[in-house]
Amino acid sequence: MIENKVIYVNAFFKPVGKNVTFKVPTGEKKKGLFGGEKEITRKETRWQQTGFSDCKIDGERLSEDVAKAIAQLNQEDYEVISVLPIISGDYYYKYETKGITSSPRILGNTEAVSGGASYGFGYGYSYTEGVSIIARKIS
Repeated sequence: MIENKVIYVNAFFKPVGKNVTFKVPTGEKKKGLFGGEKEITRKETRWQQTGFSDCKIDGERLSEDVAKAIAQLNQEDYEVISVLPIISGDYYYKYETKGITSSPRILGNTEAVSGGASYGFGYGYSYTEGVSIIARKIS
């Protein structure tokens, strides 16, 4: 009897952020003008995560997660047959009509109607939502 196993590995969006400058104390102090001590600081720039991308997948993390899943399957005596990407998509569109009253038109046997204009746009894209790993038990 053949025993198969399917595992789904989720893909995550790439972290996004910006470089932020911090003042970091050096541990040294200097005498102030009126005899007090003032701590000496230096500026240090660090990357700080502000969220996640809405369109870019973290491929490095996905590869690591797939490698862990395959290692677990191998440990359970399964042989990987296939790795299938699972694709999702998203879209946005807008369509609008606007009347133009300066140039009436006659449409067939109907009365005059004002001219019109319209515009629209749309886009769609796909991304890898995750992968399915199909494996077979080694006898």
